[in-house]
Amino acid sequence: MINAFSMVLFTSSFKIKFIMPIVTILLVLIVVGVVLWLINRYIPMQSTIKNILNAVVVIVVVIWLLKVFGVLGSLQNLHT
Repeated sequence: MINAFSMVLFTSSFKIKFIMPIVTILLVLIVVGVVLWLINRYIPMQSTIKNILNAVVVIVVVIWLLKVFGVLGSLQNLHT
């Protein structure tokens, strides 16, 4: 079943590829942001540890988004 909120990507062979629905992506981003905010707000830790934690979470989320939108997978197919 195709969700109305699904994003559609056209591949090089003009086949339609359905990826994760936008609503699901937004929910994951909101949950990750709220959890990170709760950790930063209510768990006492040094600012350097908080900065490292924030950087790691941002890097992981960016890599996940690149995989979801197919950018990271298409970069692996490049040969020099």
